[in-house]
Amino acid sequence: MTTRNSKRLPPGRPANKRASAAAGDDTAITALSLPAASLSADMEAYFGKCEEKLGFVPNVLKAYAFDMAKLSAFVAMYNDLMLAPSGLSKLEREMIAVAVSAHNRCYYCLVAHGAAVRALSGDPVLGELMVMNYRTARLSKRERAMLDFAVKLTAEPWLAGEDDRTALRRAGFSDRDIWDIAAVAGFFNMTNRVASATDMRPNSVYHGQAR
Repeated sequence: MTTRNSKRLPPGRPANKRASAAAGDDTAITALSLPAASLSADMEAYFGKCEEKLGFVPNVLKAYAFDMAKLSAFVAMYNDLMLAPSGLSKLEREMIAVAVSAHNRCYYCLVAHGAAVRALSGDPVLGELMVMNYRTARLSKRERAMLDFAVKLTAEPWLAGEDDRTALRRAGFSDRDIWDIAAVAGFFNMTNRVASATDMRPNSVYHGQAR
């Protein structure tokens, strides 16, 4: 997705040569030697849909492509949490992804989902604030309550309690919404750790999106 502020780049082209050289993105997707398996028919179709809609296949999908069961499970969970109907908007879910990833300092997810926040909001500054420190952004009370809860689940999950759920309800979230906030936060805590453990590198095209 692009906005008026987007700089459209050809599929796979680095945002700029200096950033690409420094990061080494698109050269080796992970630090592990895991030969790609043959794509199943449904995953081949899914990769084709990514090429059609995005202009590229996200590197995280390629990273999981050594095992079709793991790739299919990842895709199914991601699509359910991030794209399926929810009381949370797509932008809110991407904001959770970035706030969690910022706490975990996950390079892959900050680059990829920071670009998504810029694109969905149409506000490049918001995307940068979210990546750096969501607390500096001029957020609504609803957004702040949501992100505070997501980060608490990331940093100190054992401290989450009824007071937190009450605060979310007061901010306008239903109990189903609270489940969805927790599920999205939990998912990105998992993916952050896998990405960090494997030195997963984001597609360099993300760097120039929605600027």
